[in-house]
Amino acid sequence: MVLPVNEPAGEPAREPAREPAGEPAGESAREPAGGSAGDARRRVLDAAEARIVARGIRAMAMTEVRDAAGVSLKRLYALYPTKEALVDAVLDRRDEWWRGRLRDVVDRVDDPRERLLAVFDWLAAWFAEPGFRGCTWINAYGEMGATSPAVLARVREHKDRFAAQLTGWAADAGLPPQLGAQVLLLAEGAMVTAAIQGSPAVAATARDAAAALLGAAAGRLGSHR
Repeated sequence: MVLPVNEPAGEPAREPAREPAGEPAGESAREPAGGSAGDARRRVLDAAEARIVARGIRAMAMTEVRDAAGVSLKRLYALYPTKEALVDAVLDRRDEWWRGRLRDVVDRVDDPRERLLAVFDWLAAWFAEPGFRGCTWINAYGEMGATSPAVLARVREHKDRFAAQLTGWAADAGLPPQLGAQVLLLAEGAMVTAAIQGSPAVAATARDAAAALLGAAAGRLGSHR
């Protein structure tokens, strides 16, 4: 399930909140005049997320995030005292975006049973996006799950929320809750396989398997009526 990532030798997953002795001259000029703390936080999260998704956590340097976000190192560490704290915040914000995109697609489907299958249509579109390199949370678990309780908890929270979505859609279709758990395993397997194979076609295979599960469950329910 977990995709271990061979990371280049680089900085540790947790960077200390120690500042260099005196920031370089003109460091404070990195900050846009009049920029709010909320705006700085958004820019930092945007910069960190882009790098985590594209290259992984260990390949992301805090100084690189500072430069891309246009903030001083002092402001960056005031917002996120450690690299672990920054990663945790990125995963939290991305969870809302990811599940919101999925929900928007599923909610456009009228038939309750087709809504569960629409999950795989959305996954196919996600897998086909340029730069797709697998599930951000699975990758984060592979890099930091064994050493960061905070990141492990955030990954589990995301997966629990995704499972709750699937279980809810199964209930809306009059299907047993365990079907949501079964569909979850198909979706998670598709994420890993799509990243390894570099092909969105696995989403269609997982969709076919989900359709077979739905058909079998509906048949069992019908025979008991």
